[in-house]
Amino acid sequence: MGRRRSSPVSDLLVWVRRQSMRVKISFGAVLALCALITFKFTIEDHNYFFIASEAVHAAGIIVLLYKLTTKKTCSGLSLRSQELTALSVATRLICSTLIEGDIHTVLDFTTLMATTWVMYMIRFKLKSTYIKELDNLALYYVVVPCAILAILLHPYTIHFRLTRVLWAFGVYLESVSVLPQLRLMQNAKMIEPFTAHYVFALGVARFLSCAHWIIQIYETRGKYLFLLGNGYLWFLAAFLSEVVQTSILADFCYYYIKCFMQGQLIVKMPV
Repeated sequence: MGRRRSSPVSDLLVWVRRQSMRVKISFGAVLALCALITFKFTIEDHNYFFIASEAVHAAGIIVLLYKLTTKKTCSGLSLRSQELTALSVATRLICSTLIEGDIHTVLDFTTLMATTWVMYMIRFKLKSTYIKELDNLALYYVVVPCAILAILLHPYTIHFRLTRVLWAFGVYLESVSVLPQLRLMQNAKMIEPFTAHYVFALGVARFLSCAHWIIQIYETRGKYLFLLGNGYLWFLAAFLSEVVQTSILADFCYYYIKCFMQGQLIVKMPV
């Protein structure tokens, strides 16, 4: 039998794997820049970024629901990450109801209900498969700094101050809510497919949301960060929160794509 020819994609992946970490980071940055340029010239309504981000996030939750209902196991899932997500979405839902009351409120309510159900399954129905000893990131290390930052940096609008502080708290908490899940995966070293799909969906969702910010900042020549007068630091802090969350998930997304292109069903995390 003749030797099977390698595809250009396979050749590219082989080349990337042989490069130094600096080259890999530069290559990823170029790809992200190309995606941003494509988005800028093909998408006119920037609200589509948020809608797409919510849709991808919902797809990730659907993957979780499928795993929990068909596989009857929550192995590899972080209950603490789900609790942080529920807290951030609940906070955002309260503020959205009081301030906006639009389609985002409906999406937040749906996300909160689905996340609450996932928490219920992990804590009660599938408790025997939950690996508690690996899910060991203390929540106060995440919640307390977010609360302090929200008190110091929040939007300056006509709404009650408590509402504004809660909104900022939800934004900051969402940006780091995935940390317990990533900590669990680092402890486990190997991640089964459904959990990996879910976390990858979170990474894609955050990239789309971050793309909205970057394009808005570019088109307004930086003025987008200073729209709220005395509360200008809030927009900057919110943007940095998006960047932090995207960066946190970028490393996992790299290993996810690497394992997927190699035909591996299980994602192997670096030690």
